[in-house]
Amino acid sequence: MGKEHSSEEVCSSGDMVTNLKASIRELSAKVREQNQRKCDVKGKLQQLRERINAEGVDVVSVQEELMIPLLRSFKELEKQESEVRSNCDAKCSALEDAVCDLEERVVAKGEIPEEELDVLLVESLDHLTSAKKELAATLREIVSLKRQIDDVPCQSEVLQYERRFSELNVCIQEKLQQTRKLYGTYNALLEIKDLMLKEISLLNSIGSQFQDVIGTPAGRVKLIDSMEGVMKGIQQKLGKVQLGLQEEQRLCDASKEKYTAAAAEQRKCYTVLRAFQEECTKNVRLKSQVSAVSNTSVSIEGIE
Repeated sequence: MGKEHSSEEVCSSGDMVTNLKASIRELSAKVREQNQRKCDVKGKLQQLRERINAEGVDVVSVQEELMIPLLRSFKELEKQESEVRSNCDAKCSALEDAVCDLEERVVAKGEIPEEELDVLLVESLDHLTSAKKELAATLREIVSLKRQIDDVPCQSEVLQYERRFSELNVCIQEKLQQTRKLYGTYNALLEIKDLMLKEISLLNSIGSQFQDVIGTPAGRVKLIDSMEGVMKGIQQKLGKVQLGLQEEQRLCDASKEKYTAAAAEQRKCYTVLRAFQEECTKNVRLKSQVSAVSNTSVSIEGIE
């Protein structure tokens, strides 16, 4: 019975050693996977830096407030990853030493106390669980940082957004001008309609009451007073229209003056630009002549 009990303990010890080895292999695989993901993130970050450097300094100046904190976070994650890796390596080496010790004890004595094996197994599982949690947290932080880096637009995207906003602004300005023009036309037509209705009403009133009013002196006086009131209303309306016309004429004259000043300034700029180009041409010609004279003097000195 004692021999059977010893053989069972040896078998259980061998199973525990196998489980420990499997845990070590799993931990090592997780560490290698984490290192591979870290290398991928580093490669993509390096590609992003090369793309930024190739596209110009303006993008860096525009996006440095977003990129610098992300790069700092990435460096901190690299530091944490190195610490986690060193801890994992230390734990892995400790587990390997424990496995070697167990193997030596199994070979030497043929049996190991079950309580000691349980304690070692529980400690190994705790270490493995903590290492998995740390690895998962590190990977989540790396993925979050990668997404934040991908969300930063490059120079081509910024230029595309700017061009699209400019096109939208032009469309909005055109729609605004058309709307204002249509509203002005509507208001003018509505005013014409009101005047025509008043004129029709006046003509109908005169036509219906003319024969009755014209026959008596009081009726004729009343008709004359009514016509004078109509004339006064027409004169007031005409005065308002003339004031509006004068205001529009004043705005038109101011716009013409601005246009004339802008055209004169443009012509002046063209003249200055043409003079500058001529002076540049003269400067280039004088430089070539000076260089030719210098070469000639040097060659003469060499001959002498």
